[in-house]
Amino acid sequence: QLQLTESGGGLVQPGSSLRLSCVASERAGHTFSNYRMGWFRQAPGKEREFVAGITWGGDFTYYADSVKGRFTISRDNTKNTVYVQMNSLKPEDTAIYYCAGTQGLGSIKDGSEYDSWGQGTQITVSS
Repeated sequence: QLQLTESGGGLVQPGSSLRLSCVASERAGHTFSNYRMGWFRQAPGKEREFVAGITWGGDFTYYADSVKGRFTISRDNTKNTVYVQMNSLKPEDTAIYYCAGTQGLGSIKDGSEYDSWGQGTQITVSS
C-alpha cells in the first residue's frame, strides 16, 4: 500500500479555485506509478462519492458528471504526487476530499477497488 497525504483544502467563496495535492510515500514493493489514483469526497450526511480518477501514466482521466469541466486531475510520477485542480467551486462541492490509490483493474470509480487512502482534507465553499 501507499501512504497518502493530502493538502490544499480550505474555506473559499463560490466561484473560487483550489488545487489539492496528494503525496504518496512508497512502501517496500509498492511503487506510485503502479497505482491508478483517484479523488473521492464525502459531504456531511452523504455517502462517499467518486470525483476524479487517473491511470498509471496519466493517459486517461475520468470525472464525475458533477465536476466535469470544472475539475482537472493530473499526476507527476517523478514527485509521487497526484493533483486535482478545482475551478468554479460551488457550495455543493463542500466535503472532505480523499486521495486514494488502487492496484486493481476494476472500475476506477468504485471506491471498494482502492486499497490506499489518505486522511482527507476539508473543503468548504461558502460566501
